Amino acid sequence: MSKFDAIRPFYDAEVNEAIVSSINHPMMKALMNFTFPEVEDAVWKEQLKKTHSIRDFQCNFIYNSVQKVLEKTSEGLTTSGFEKLEKNTSYLFISNHRDILLDTTLLNASLFKHGLVMTASAIGDNLVTKTFIKTLAKLNRNFLVQRGLSPREMLESSKLLSEFIGQLLLRENRSVWIAQREGRTKDGNDATNPGVLKMLGMGSDEIGVMDYFKKMKIVPVSISYEYDPTDAMKMPQLLAEANQETYIKDKNEDFVTLMQGVLGPKRRIHIHVGDVLDKEIDSIKSEFDNSNRQIQALAQIIDDSILSNYRLWPTNYIAYDIVNQTCTHSHLYLDNEKSLFERRLEMRIDHENPLALQGFLAMYANPVFNKSKYENAI
Repeated sequence: MSKFDAIRPFYDAEVNEAIVSSINHPMMKALMNFTFPEVEDAVWKEQLKKTHSIRDFQCNFIYNSVQKVLEKTSEGLTTSGFEKLEKNTSYLFISNHRDILLDTTLLNASLFKHGLVMTASAIGDNLVTKTFIKTLAKLNRNFLVQRGLSPREMLESSKLLSEFIGQLLLRENRSVWIAQREGRTKDGNDATNPGVLKMLGMGSDEIGVMDYFKKMKIVPVSISYEYDPTDAMKMPQLLAEANQETYIKDKNEDFVTLMQGVLGPKRRIHIHVGDVLDKEIDSIKSEFDNSNRQIQALAQIIDDSILSNYRLWPTNYIAYDIVNQTCTHSHLYLDNEKSLFERRLEMRIDHENPLALQGFLAMYANPVFNKSKYENAI
């Protein structure tokens, strides 16, 4: 038994058995009927039975599912920066996080389209409690980040996770995606948690942590959606936090959010992959000799890249202007775009609740505030 068995995706040798055991699950039927609406069940079932690797499953089935999601729920995905990445090379993609499933699947679809190494991707084990969802996650090369642990268990789990990520990147030439902080950003403020970097650096062993990060080839990723399909669903947690209350999720909340994220309307989506942080790490290493200060500096550089390359949409500028009662950015959106946003706000948020109204608007407006720190956008 491998020490990584509790968290790793399937090995290719396990893929076919996992697929065959799930082939008659109602959710597999729903996924395949959504992806291939013109195809008889017997046909896709026969093709699935011939699938023996994660890559085949992703390229022949999930890639098509992603295209169908984009076709039905968006006005298209645009990308930038991928041409700078080298083929047959693994990278550690550290990304802002908006959607449970789509952030990673859209990145992988873009990597596949550009002929680049696709990722193994981190996902909280709290999101895959249902057997079929866990199987599907492992078929998509997701590895599990264990949640709800005691401090001692968390330390051991972090060491294991760090070692596994290091093995993927440095021994298996497999790219890795990880969010810059635990959980999705719910308030529009994208910031890297230094704790994530400390976890990643646990595997540095004999070499210094900055030399280790340099070997990993860290690439910041910025992903933005014109409309967040789960925007209103994030409000209860934001309200609880604003009232300094403990937020307790409903039993199926994560699953409902996951499905709404995939199937809800998004309009335009953009992914930008930044430059490999190579010279930046050299600069940090020469400037700081304390590992904590080095990690803080690296977190700041990742933030600078993610925020400066974040694609702002009319919805962001509209929200900013509403919050500030100004028309500063009116040249960046149309009247009908503002009307649509205000209609969404009216339908989704209780206007009798000023905290909910403020939270919803801030979710869209904060990226404009944050980007202004790095560009003269305001």
